[in-house]
Amino acid sequence: MYTHYKIISNKILIHTTGRLCESTEELLKSDLFRELLKRCILELAEKESPLLGIFSVPGDKIGERQIEVLVNTLENLLKIEGKVVPNILPESAQFFRDIQLFSDFVEYFYNYWRGYERYVVCNSAGSDLDKRPYRTFNQTVGNLTHFVRSAYRDIEENITGSHPRIYRQVTAGAEFGTISLPVRIPYEGASYEILKPVSIIRQVLLNPPLILDPPMNKRTGSFVKIDTNPLDVVDIETGEWLCYPAKVGELLVNVYFHEKYYELGFSLCNLFELADDEDLKRKPDAVYLYGVPGDALDGLAQYPTVFHDDEKNGIFVAACPGRDEFGYFGYLKKMMLTLHNAIMIKSGRLPFHGSLVKITMRNNAEATVLMIGDTGAGKSETLEAYRAIGGEVISNITIIADDMGSLRIDDDGSIIGYGTETGAFLRLDDLKPGYAFGQIDRSIIMNASQVNARVIIPVCSYDNIMKGCPVDYILYANNYDEIDEDHPVIERFDNHVSAFNTFREGTVMSKGTTTSTGLVHSYFANIFGAPQYRELHDPLALKFFEAFFEQNIFVGQIRTRLGIRGWEMQGPEEAAKELLRIISSEKR
Repeated sequence: MYTHYKIISNKILIHTTGRLCESTEELLKSDLFRELLKRCILELAEKESPLLGIFSVPGDKIGERQIEVLVNTLENLLKIEGKVVPNILPESAQFFRDIQLFSDFVEYFYNYWRGYERYVVCNSAGSDLDKRPYRTFNQTVGNLTHFVRSAYRDIEENITGSHPRIYRQVTAGAEFGTISLPVRIPYEGASYEILKPVSIIRQVLLNPPLILDPPMNKRTGSFVKIDTNPLDVVDIETGEWLCYPAKVGELLVNVYFHEKYYELGFSLCNLFELADDEDLKRKPDAVYLYGVPGDALDGLAQYPTVFHDDEKNGIFVAACPGRDEFGYFGYLKKMMLTLHNAIMIKSGRLPFHGSLVKITMRNNAEATVLMIGDTGAGKSETLEAYRAIGGEVISNITIIADDMGSLRIDDDGSIIGYGTETGAFLRLDDLKPGYAFGQIDRSIIMNASQVNARVIIPVCSYDNIMKGCPVDYILYANNYDEIDEDHPVIERFDNHVSAFNTFREGTVMSKGTTTSTGLVHSYFANIFGAPQYRELHDPLALKFFEAFFEQNIFVGQIRTRLGIRGWEMQGPEEAAKELLRIISSEKR
């Protein structure tokens, strides 16, 4: 068994080939325990904290010997009452001069450990850890949680001589665990040799709800198509990377993320299906390096968030720098979807930036609704409004796409819709509190105290997003118009040209999820692949809009008013009510 750890900023990364520890005694003898104790004491010294009054020397005089005595004292307190310990270890008497202060110090150190984001990576190379993942996670993450809590409680009880009346089963071990192993991915071309040593994630364990605090809370710039393969200019230390093989719709995108961004890379498990063993036998459709060190990507384009279409080897390659300014989940998710959309366009399918849901009414009316719009237009909020207000009229809602998907024209001319994600990346402050708290046990929450706080939650199954569903309504999410006689909540277009132009203009009132503000425009409300392939996308989109009207699909715009102050909740609710009324009346 081999175990090592690394502390990066607010992260503790523990790599192991087997079990972590077998007892609380072994836990306290670990190098990680001692290093954290030293770091904690140093932090307290910098604060001139009164908690260091447990030592008989001033804070600036606490050295290796004093720390060694403290560790030995804590080891004894695992089994022995505090009043007995000084008889065994005379130097420990200093800690028992003030029992409450010593107890407070232990409490502080326990919370200091829990203040880190904690990750356990089980490397199953040459073993069968991935064959029995539940047992592996029990022997690593499960045992770590148990031993940390047990050590904390035993030490506290032996210091104070009393038992707590309330036990809080907080996540005291790791927040994320993974089993990874080397996999022979069938890459073609010399450029891809650099990726082959990176371990591939096969299972993920997380302990939600998780509250993470990445460096950034907004995305800026664009994803730029370049002629250079990023793999030809970057240099990576493969031991610092992991690969999450994501199923993005029908595509396989291998996402390689640096350890600096473990919290963002592991969070993909709440958004994209993890590829199975059969998927890994084929060459991926795209690869994405997230967290490239240094400035290797600078100068390749206006923004260093770039992707390349390697037509010779039949694969897309994307990359994003590892600087703090790019430490936002949107850079991870949206680049993956950009790659998806580019591939869809080249294959003759029309990508969309929107939500696609199948609604079944209690009066047996049924409709599949596609709502297209830019970030902050009210797509997800209107979807949540269906749930909140539709209890009396809706019997079922099936989510096919929460944010991105594609359309295909079937042999009979019908329009078939597909999704990409099994989860949702939502603004926390725009969700109804009841729904947000109702999902919190599965949530990953990011930047909770900031503007554009986000939550990632699983919302549907992979089978649902991939089965393909005929589309009945295609609506543009208009979040900026007030409602009056000339601007109803839902307005149907009478021809494909006016519809095409409205969707193409992509107007939205920015909600502050990027660095843009005010009324802005983006090509088809989709900067993710469509403008980069405009010469292909324009005629393709026109072909689809003609097909929409040939199939007598309801094509219109829905005014959510999400961008108008005071209507953030009521606007999407009224939009949802009106759409449900139309579906019920038209489907009778």
